[in-house]
Amino acid sequence: MSTALPTSSLGRVVRGTGPGLLLAHGAGGGIDANYGPIMDTLAAQHTVVGPDYPGTGRTPRVKTPLSLNGLADELVATAVEEGVETFAIAGYSLGVPVAVRAATRHPDRVTALVLTAGFAHPNPRFLLAVRMWRDLLHANDLEHLAGFLSLIGLSAPALDAVGQDDLDAALKTTAATIPPGTPEHLDLLIDHVDVRADLTALTVPTLVISTTLDQLVTPHHHRQLRDAIPGAHYAEIPTGHLPFVEQPEQWGALIRDFLRASRT
Repeated sequence: MSTALPTSSLGRVVRGTGPGLLLAHGAGGGIDANYGPIMDTLAAQHTVVGPDYPGTGRTPRVKTPLSLNGLADELVATAVEEGVETFAIAGYSLGVPVAVRAATRHPDRVTALVLTAGFAHPNPRFLLAVRMWRDLLHANDLEHLAGFLSLIGLSAPALDAVGQDDLDAALKTTAATIPPGTPEHLDLLIDHVDVRADLTALTVPTLVISTTLDQLVTPHHHRQLRDAIPGAHYAEIPTGHLPFVEQPEQWGALIRDFLRASRT
């Protein structure tokens, strides 16, 4: 049985027609930032519901701490409010444990999972990076934060190919567009994310996508997901932590093709 649903306060994007697809974005991201480059691909075959977490995109920031259960329930409620009763969930980064928790709390609604650049529980290396991210944010040192996020978010080949002027412009854009709710996302990640016990309970078709050049959520985490989820499918993309920047066409096609196959 599903857990009772709250009323969702999340702003959302709704696009397309067809089977339901709920999106769960990353920390300090947003639906437009994380899924915008592949939205046309996804909406061509699905009714896509993309809720923004508090403090990103269309959703105001909240003053209370986020909880994994609360966020998972609110994402599910958003889809149901839009008339999408059952759906696959595509989770990216922090959206992966959110998607996993949603599937275990609402098993009669979730039909499949696609988990990209994800993790079940942050290890010390990952926590070190996220705490540095949070410290730079709290210090309002947005210039150095933009540099840090670029170093750890993009793959080395992608950064090596960028010219200095383009890099300087990208850093200014990053510094100017950090969502105000990012501190709450990072606090949730550091203090409250652990879905290791959820993984063995998953029974829906699941694809784990490893971003093989990822220096934030490293492939170590992706393999943990693959190995713990019964019958999980596995694919790799040669990209850093931002597949929507480096390999959007390949990423969108993987999600689309797996979800199509999972329905046959």
